[in-house]
Amino acid sequence: MTTPSNQSVPPADRAPASGLDVDLVCDDEDRWSGLGDIEAVVQAAANALAAWPDLLDGPSAVAIALSTDAEVAALNAQFRGKAKPTNVLSFPAGDGAPQGFLGDIILAQETVMQEAADQGTPVHHHVQHLVVHGLLHLLGYDHETPADAERMEALEIRILEMLGVANPYTGELIAITKE
Repeated sequence: MTTPSNQSVPPADRAPASGLDVDLVCDDEDRWSGLGDIEAVVQAAANALAAWPDLLDGPSAVAIALSTDAEVAALNAQFRGKAKPTNVLSFPAGDGAPQGFLGDIILAQETVMQEAADQGTPVHHHVQHLVVHGLLHLLGYDHETPADAERMEALEIRILEMLGVANPYTGELIAITKE
């Protein structure tokens, strides 16, 4: 994987070089209905990531579940030993998964909505940030060290800019020169 510092933003009208098929599952559609076409919101984030050079090795797929704090808390306890909800969890595909399948992402509705309100961020922008964040985890990025966090956050910011989403770490839009 290349670092964001040596990547340029793909033209907005460029189709992704490799597709990213999203299988979206919504545990409780009423909880997520306030976002309008949530499928389009999620797919736009996936498309932006797929358009970024050198992130995907070819056609790929991901399953994304829109769920509740209770479900995410249970998964967080089971797999991470943390008995509390979090905004997003990513589960990389295991051995035997179909080629190109990246894994699963799950978002916790109540936490996502509360964070967006606390940050003064449109909910659909926060959802797109978390989808990009989760996808980067599935691609091997993490934020365990300051250097890794800086690398991952820089890439998130650049991908989100393609969607018109403000920097989730400062709340500001950044100016990116398209090459």
